[in-house]
Amino acid sequence: MPETTEELRTASPDVRNRLAIALDTDDRVEAQRIAREVRPWFGVAKVGPELYSAAGPDAVITLAEEGFRVFVDLKMYDIPNTVRKAAQVVGGLGAVYLTLHASGGVAMLRAGVEGLAEGAAAAGLEPPVSLAVTVLTSDDTAPAHIVGNRVRIALESGCRGVVCAGADVGEVKRLAPRLTAVVPGIRPAGASADDQARSATPQVALDAGADLLVIGRAVTGAADRAKAAAEAVGDLRLERRQGPGDGAGGAR
Repeated sequence: MPETTEELRTASPDVRNRLAIALDTDDRVEAQRIAREVRPWFGVAKVGPELYSAAGPDAVITLAEEGFRVFVDLKMYDIPNTVRKAAQVVGGLGAVYLTLHASGGVAMLRAGVEGLAEGAAAAGLEPPVSLAVTVLTSDDTAPAHIVGNRVRIALESGCRGVVCAGADVGEVKRLAPRLTAVVPGIRPAGASADDQARSATPQVALDAGADLLVIGRAVTGAADRAKAAAEAVGDLRLERRQGPGDGAGGAR
C-alpha cells in the first residue's frame, strides 16, 4: 500500500523555504495540483516560461494565494526600457523572485531591478529579489571567466542574487557572499540528469553554499510525487545560514 503524505517525512519550515518546485507545465490547474501535492516539502513555487506563457499573471497570483513564495523565472533579456516595464508588472503580482539574464548587461539588469521594485511599491508590497542568471545549467561550454564576470555585473546593477550551477556556488560566494545563490538542475543521487549538463545533488549544493535549490522533473515527473519529494529532500542538513529572501516579501 502506498504511503500517505502523513506517513512520509515532511520538511521543516527552514528547509521548505530553501526548496523551489519547478512547475513546468502549460496547465495552471495542473500546476496548482502539483504544488498542493508537494507543499509539505516545498515553500517556493517556480513559474517558468511554459506556465507563464500559458496562464500569464494568473499563475503567479494563484500560487501566491496558495501561500507559496513565487519565483518567476522568465530570464528577461531585452532593451532596458522593455525589461523595466515587464519587471514592473511582475513586481505588482506578489512574486518574491524574478530572473533577469546577466548577459543583458548592467543597464538592462539595473532597469529590471528598478522596475521590479517600482511595481512592488505601487502594489504596497516589499521589493522582490532580482536574480541575475549567470550560465544555464544545460551549458557546459561557457568559458571559465564568464561566471565571475556576470557576478560582478549582478553586483554593479543592484541584483540581490544570482542563478548558477552547483559547481559555481563556491566562486559566487567568494566574490559576493551576500548574494542569494539559486541553484537549478538539482537531481537526487541516482536520478537522470536529463538535459542538465551541470546538475548537482541537493546536499552537495547546500554544502557548497546554495541558498535556494530548484527541483523539477525528478519530482513532478514521478508517478508518486509526494514520495519523490520526500525522498529528494530526505535528511537535508542546513548548517551554513538561514533561508534566502528574509525580508524580501511574502506571498500576497
